[in-house]
Amino acid sequence: MYTFAVKELLKKIQQLKKAKNAVIFAHNYQRPEVQDVADFVGDSFNLAQKGIETSADIIVFCGVNFMAETAKILAPNKKILMPALAAMCPMAGMVNVAKVRELKEAHPDAAVVCYVNTTADVKAECDICCTSANAVKIVNSLPNHEVIFVPDSNLAAYVAKNTDKKIIYPEGFCYVHSKILSEKVFAVKSAHPSAITLLHPECPPATLEYADKVLSTTGMVNFVKNSKEKEFIIGTEEGMIYVLQKHAPDKTFYCVGGQCIQQKKITLQNTYECLRDEKNEVTVDPEVAKKALSAIEKMLKFGRND
Repeated sequence: MYTFAVKELLKKIQQLKKAKNAVIFAHNYQRPEVQDVADFVGDSFNLAQKGIETSADIIVFCGVNFMAETAKILAPNKKILMPALAAMCPMAGMVNVAKVRELKEAHPDAAVVCYVNTTADVKAECDICCTSANAVKIVNSLPNHEVIFVPDSNLAAYVAKNTDKKIIYPEGFCYVHSKILSEKVFAVKSAHPSAITLLHPECPPATLEYADKVLSTTGMVNFVKNSKEKEFIIGTEEGMIYVLQKHAPDKTFYCVGGQCIQQKKITLQNTYECLRDEKNEVTVDPEVAKKALSAIEKMLKFGRND
């Protein structure tokens, strides 16, 4: 599958991991070769849990900025490295501290829920964090009638359909999932009428109307593994297809999602260089980390609902 040069690079990374007591975490949207060198591949919720559990001294985080920040907050004594510091989540950049404070001032009785796809300083302003796997469960658990939800308006709209609470949200979005339009899903469903359609809740509300199941990426893996069906339409970033094929090689997948350019800034070469030189260390201001930790720990205690 891989060239000799890639195989050699994979071998060098494995040797460095052993020598430095390091692990590599990779998000489900990473390149196949990066996933293959990782000790753990998963979604934001999984990766946050693994950051606490690992006994490694170094975590090389193959994902976007907020993920590495979350790992540092949960494991402050570990060295967290990112192969590409420029791998920034655009959605996370669509809300800042000033916007959250503005919303809190306008809605003083509202609880504040932030999607894990936010920067550490935004998490520090929130009551509780969530992922796509537990957003509905967390919102429904809150005593407040009003809930401020940042930054993804599509996930917020999905939550709003599954709660009696008033959801207040700004207009943030994932540029990959927002392009998974209903017309495209309809066309693929028409071409493959036996396929089960699994869509991520970051997709637009009109698109989610075509879903057989709305799931996080790990929810998709679990569903596919346990399903007797053989064909699936997958509505999330295209890297997820490699994950699903590894877990269910006997099944067929039709992807309706595009590519996250930010996630693909991580390569095998810069992963190797990052670990070799122990460069691109991620840090979080201690006061910000202390406040954000509370919101993240509350999220983890809720577990998943998919």
